[in-house]
Amino acid sequence: MSRLNFEQLRTFTAVVRCGGVGRAADALNLTQPAVTARIRNLEQVLHGALFDRTGGTMTLTKRGERLLSYARKFEQLSEMVERDVIDPEGLERHLRIGVSETIAQCWLPDLIARLHRLYPKLEIEFNVDISLGLREGLLNREIDLAVLLGPISEYSVDNIELPGFDLAWYVAADAPPVTHPSEHFRRPVLTYARNTRPYRELRDLLFERVGPEVPIFPSSSLSACFRLVEAGLGVAALPRALAADPLAAGRIVEFDPGWVPSPLRFTASYLAEPRSHLVETAARLALEAAVNHARS
Repeated sequence: MSRLNFEQLRTFTAVVRCGGVGRAADALNLTQPAVTARIRNLEQVLHGALFDRTGGTMTLTKRGERLLSYARKFEQLSEMVERDVIDPEGLERHLRIGVSETIAQCWLPDLIARLHRLYPKLEIEFNVDISLGLREGLLNREIDLAVLLGPISEYSVDNIELPGFDLAWYVAADAPPVTHPSEHFRRPVLTYARNTRPYRELRDLLFERVGPEVPIFPSSSLSACFRLVEAGLGVAALPRALAADPLAAGRIVEFDPGWVPSPLRFTASYLAEPRSHLVETAARLALEAAVNHARS
């Protein structure tokens, strides 16, 4: 037993939880050969196979099933030690954060700064994607914390509700004058990507309030939407929090057709198992950063 170590047990539980070596390697930020080597070494220490590998699948053996309950207890104990004993300044971990573009352009830098102050040695990896991609990445254990249009309605996910973003309608400052704001909808409406909730809501509202003839141009880039509005190529309902600079520069103006889509609602979402004090702390800091931005 002298050669048994926690990293071997952690890798073992990751392979079981993720359903294979490849996904476990992604979750642990390791290579597949490294994960395979840890499992092989653990089996050598225990003098028995933990997985039945026939048929190209990995199924727990009876020995593996017995080990799993003990390995999970070790995992919980390690998490308690990390939470209660290790100085945050000495914690060396890898945290993967996924965020929507709205968050990336608003308070993501504040979140990264807060994490870096608390965990100076923490390696932070982040990517920007639409909420559908972030949801899939979280459920596939490819990211640890997702800040997205939520909540995620899965029993395995914990969601922390964040302050929302009010939307407003914008048009180019040099657009031809109109007698009624609704006439702006003669132009294409620029909006969020097609497979998102804001797109579906806006599409339905336009059909109900304006008619089916309004052309809708979806985009995965908010910055592109703003640039196209500035160029006079369309109008858009976009977050007020991102419009301050082009408004102040006189490149766009706000107009009111009498209705606007509902505010964007975001959550900081993470997997409840295995429990991670680091990820929970990151979610709490995300809430603090979001509240601070909403108040500013």
